[in-house]
Amino acid sequence: MSLVIDIHALQTLPPSLINRDDTGAPKSAVFGGVPRQRVSSQSWKRAIRLDFEKHLPAGSVGFRTRKVVEIVAEKIHSLDESIEMADAIKLAESVFKAAGIKITEKKVKKGDEIVVGAPEAGYLVFLSPRQIEAAAKLAIEGEGKPDKKKAKEAIDTKHSIDIAMFGRMLADDPSYNVDASVQVAHALGIHESEPEFDYFTAVDDFVEDNEETGAGMIGTVQMMSSTLYRFATIDVESLGENLGDHPAAREAAVAFIKSFITSLPTGKQNTFANNTLPELVYVAIRDGRSVSLVNAFEEPVGSDQEAGRRAEGAKKLATEERQIEETYGFVPLKAFVMGLGELGAPFADLAEAATLDELSASVAAFLEERSK
Repeated sequence: MSLVIDIHALQTLPPSLINRDDTGAPKSAVFGGVPRQRVSSQSWKRAIRLDFEKHLPAGSVGFRTRKVVEIVAEKIHSLDESIEMADAIKLAESVFKAAGIKITEKKVKKGDEIVVGAPEAGYLVFLSPRQIEAAAKLAIEGEGKPDKKKAKEAIDTKHSIDIAMFGRMLADDPSYNVDASVQVAHALGIHESEPEFDYFTAVDDFVEDNEETGAGMIGTVQMMSSTLYRFATIDVESLGENLGDHPAAREAAVAFIKSFITSLPTGKQNTFANNTLPELVYVAIRDGRSVSLVNAFEEPVGSDQEAGRRAEGAKKLATEERQIEETYGFVPLKAFVMGLGELGAPFADLAEAATLDELSASVAAFLEERSK
């Protein structure tokens, strides 16, 4: 059976605008018949990828861009400085064309003239540093006429950790697609909430110094505050297959857990400084299917709870896990809980208490033992 790691977290945000829609309003969703704050999975996955860049070795994280020709050309030039950038761009372009990836001319209007820039892919392409280097070496070796099979191989092997986890899709050629080994749910408020408006003014310092009245600027910004339920799951076997390295997959799984817990989308952070951490994290390692506990909050947590929403949320989460174990027999192989203060107490009979460092070490040790 496939080994999966389910990560559940409760995280409270003060008034903030961490993730907004096309109108500038906080993202929301209706669940259990009431509106709630929502933070998109894409937003938090982006934050996790940025956290990877800070803490994982160089080369572990890929690039998702249309400027793949330019990136490979720069690598070609660094490998062989005798190749001018103009020639390197042509060599790089030849690899992508051989691999069947659509390349278009980048045209920019400067004044009355249309200037042709470096060619770009017709869509975002997700490449790992090792794939970029392989493409650059093939471009030099092929001298503008690279082998099609080798070109495809260069772009479709040696995936970075984030490609292996979050997947990749190229519409022109499904053979390049990588099925994600990690699923991240939209973070969802555990209680009813709606946006509020903050009216603000900006003072003109010069006007103020001259004892004149009036604001230099006025405006409004929307904000929400919620206790969020966050959930993600890792298919450890699939991650190993995507990376082509099962020991590396175990290390990557632990890195993901840490980044999932500590990362935070940066939307309007300078305005609201909403730099919180989860108050509760429950990690369950299972040998079957993944199990979300979001339905613990189908009935929203009320505002009249004596113990507060965080404590009530922890109780409801533990109750949902306990009922699933009793009803379905889906008991984790191993489970851990991190909780501030007494928030982890409802999980006392369900999971082993741990700090962040202890959690990381314990999950790593368990995965290592299971691999033997």
